Amino acid sequence: MSTLFSVNLNKLALIRNSRGTDYPNLLYFVKKLIDLGVKGFTVHPRPDERHIRYQDVYDISAFLKDYPEIEFNIEGNPNEQFLKIIREVKPHQCTLVPDSDDQLTSDHGFDIITHHEFLSTLSKELQAFGTRCAVFIDPDIEQIKAVIESDVQTIEMYTEEWARAYSNGKSDDNIDFDEVKQRFSDCINLANQNGIRVNAGHDLNLENLADLLALSDIAEVSIGHAFTIESLEQGMDNVVRQYLAICG
Repeated sequence: MSTLFSVNLNKLALIRNSRGTDYPNLLYFVKKLIDLGVKGFTVHPRPDERHIRYQDVYDISAFLKDYPEIEFNIEGNPNEQFLKIIREVKPHQCTLVPDSDDQLTSDHGFDIITHHEFLSTLSKELQAFGTRCAVFIDPDIEQIKAVIESDVQTIEMYTEEWARAYSNGKSDDNIDFDEVKQRFSDCINLANQNGIRVNAGHDLNLENLADLLALSDIAEVSIGHAFTIESLEQGMDNVVRQYLAICG
């Protein structure tokens, strides 16, 4: 099974915003990345618009109308403003993330056991107008069981723990990489066995991605922070080729 590689554009937007201009232009890089073979883009607008602005979401959506084969994934906290955008844009995929308004970056998944009814209702609404609804969750087998009992059909596994264990597992006695690996494998496999689509994201990079994808079927990964840094180090064309090879 191949895995869709979705480029998260947040860091490019952050660089642009730091100078108060339209350089780098996001649509220029969307087109460049499409030409390099990228088939998906992710944005995560936050209330302070410190990277992706709400207008960017509309602009990228309009641009991608000419590229129906390219997936557009909008992720964020399902507050009133965010859901208004989703209902207007109707992206291919919406990923629900339980961020607070002032959160620096995503650091935990939804508790589907607690928010079962809310997430089921929202998932059905989005699916009704053609948007796949994914829910960001921790690698916890009890959360997977709760997903199976809900109307949620797609999850995104929060992979920060995978990345930290992968980097430090051989040097930090407090991290048992084998345990982390087995837990991720159990969660992904249980979801797959019950017809749940599994995406993954957060702190994935060229070093740790292949071993994650080897665990089981992962439909999609979104990568932005590491992708931007790796592109600075190695060149964007080269980095895209490597990710597409790993995901292919």
